[in-house]
Amino acid sequence: MASLAKAHHFPQPWGRKEIVMDTDLTGKLLIALPGIGDPRFSRSVILVCAHSPEFAMGIVLNKPMTGLTLPQLLEQLDIPLEIDIPDELVLDGGPVSSDRGFVLHTDDVISEGATLEIDGEFCMTATRDILLAMGTRRGPRRSVLALGYSGWGAGQLEYELAENAWLVGTPNAELVFGESHDGKWDAALNELGIDSGRLQIHPGTA
Repeated sequence: MASLAKAHHFPQPWGRKEIVMDTDLTGKLLIALPGIGDPRFSRSVILVCAHSPEFAMGIVLNKPMTGLTLPQLLEQLDIPLEIDIPDELVLDGGPVSSDRGFVLHTDDVISEGATLEIDGEFCMTATRDILLAMGTRRGPRRSVLALGYSGWGAGQLEYELAENAWLVGTPNAELVFGESHDGKWDAALNELGIDSGRLQIHPGTA
């Protein structure tokens, strides 16, 4: 996945000194706070798949694409199907590389040299191998396919965290793979003991 970081340049739009944080957020959730300022990420829940001082990337877990299901996309990609595929919606993973597929899946299927092991439970693969496996009984126990990803350049995510644009949480299988997309934002906040109806935080305020 190192090539992913090199393929895109993310400028720092805020025009100030880079903010450095020691915490590696790989495998954590980003939960958008009210007033995040970018409507594309309103009420978003994102699984951070990679985080380093130079780059961060993640997949939005709760923004399904209207009318595009997994079986339809696999058929468009000429993936042979040996089994019935659940009629799950494909996710809009973020605004970067929106024509490229990224599969989040359980760690029971690993594609050597292609699978990014996010933590002890979740993995991400962005090659055709995982799609072929999903069409057979040898596929991962649970998976979800997204088009595109969310990316941050050096210091950008750290800046947004410092501005209170995001809360950081811990994922579980239902937040990653579940189909109750409309409820994931509230559920992620509830995991932190926060009632979304009482949340009145805006970027730049404590």
